[in-house]
Amino acid sequence: MKPIINPWIGNTKGYNCFGCNPNNPLGVHMHFYWDGEHVISPWKANPNFVSWVDTLHGGIQATLLDEICGWVVFYQLQTAGVTAKMEMRYRKNVNTTWPYILLTAKLMEQKRNIAVVHGEIRNPDGELCAECSCTYFLYPAEKAIEMGYEYARLGEEEVTLEEAIEHVRGQ
Repeated sequence: MKPIINPWIGNTKGYNCFGCNPNNPLGVHMHFYWDGEHVISPWKANPNFVSWVDTLHGGIQATLLDEICGWVVFYQLQTAGVTAKMEMRYRKNVNTTWPYILLTAKLMEQKRNIAVVHGEIRNPDGELCAECSCTYFLYPAEKAIEMGYEYARLGEEEVTLEEAIEHVRGQ
């Protein structure tokens, strides 16, 4: 898989996304990879994001899934858009003491200016903890550019899933 280069870093005035800006001091600092079918993001929980003892807040889980699903729009569909609807299903506790969780997202359907993306959170054992279906309203290319979108591209180097996981564990 290859890393997806964040097109906003250093290019967009006012960019401070809670999900993907590595410089937002309060953000979740997600990084994204493309495996040819899915956007993937290993992520390590911050103890500030708990709801109950050692449990990742459900709102943070929804934020993580909305963000990774949005990156399917940015990279795979090469445009920007907004979340029109999100349906969440929480299946298992997400523990903040785990060494990482794995988020994945996949385009399920696109019709004109609407895209449906499925996202998942899995624990280190691969068990499904939460999933969502996100419906996005897609901007036309001109509107996306006006909103500061610059086409997302892949980095040159191949990265294994294990290397990506090790990267977030080391943060």
